[in-house]
Amino acid sequence: MKLALFDLDHTLLPIDSDYAWGVFTTTIGWTDPVDFSRRNDEFFAHYKAGTLDVHDYVRFATDAVRREGMLAAQTAHALFMKTVVQPAITAQALALVRAHQEAGDAVVIVTATNEFVTRPIAQAFGVSDLIAVELERDDDGWITGEIRGVPSAREGKVTRVEQWLSARELVWADVESIFYTDSINDLALMEKVTHPVATNPDQALRAIALARGWRILELF
Repeated sequence: MKLALFDLDHTLLPIDSDYAWGVFTTTIGWTDPVDFSRRNDEFFAHYKAGTLDVHDYVRFATDAVRREGMLAAQTAHALFMKTVVQPAITAQALALVRAHQEAGDAVVIVTATNEFVTRPIAQAFGVSDLIAVELERDDDGWITGEIRGVPSAREGKVTRVEQWLSARELVWADVESIFYTDSINDLALMEKVTHPVATNPDQALRAIALARGWRILELF
């Protein structure tokens, strides 16, 4: 089995969808522009430095959604897709995903961004298999701000992919795998796959890719 794994933000998309969603909620009046921007920037800096507390961040990132409710959130996300995400989806990113699909590879997006933000984005890429941060739900089916299971961040991406494989009665040895990512945060999964591809890599990942002879892809 051939397995193609894709990070999302700054890999398939030239934006960070989680960060962009936060900015979008400010533009539609859901959050205080000064306070939210300050905290959002702080969390983003921690993410880039590899020091993000994903549980704290998910509580922060989903606060406005939880407060506004399911219908308003779904309506807002549809507008977010139309005005922010769709214009950021490039022909070359779509072509890369399509090439793996047409070759018969299993294609999975593996992202540290939560499922509320990313499920419609994965669908826009034509990818049904999404490994994202899963959100706990209350009795009414709405998100609580807590994470369900292992968050798909850093080493958690390896665990979540292994769970995906196990559900199909597979292990790493059964698949020839390729993983595209821009981020040093994904080093653990890069070291696990058959073919790591540093895609639009950040400075730290680029240095490792050069040192180890990994393929570097400038998708954008």
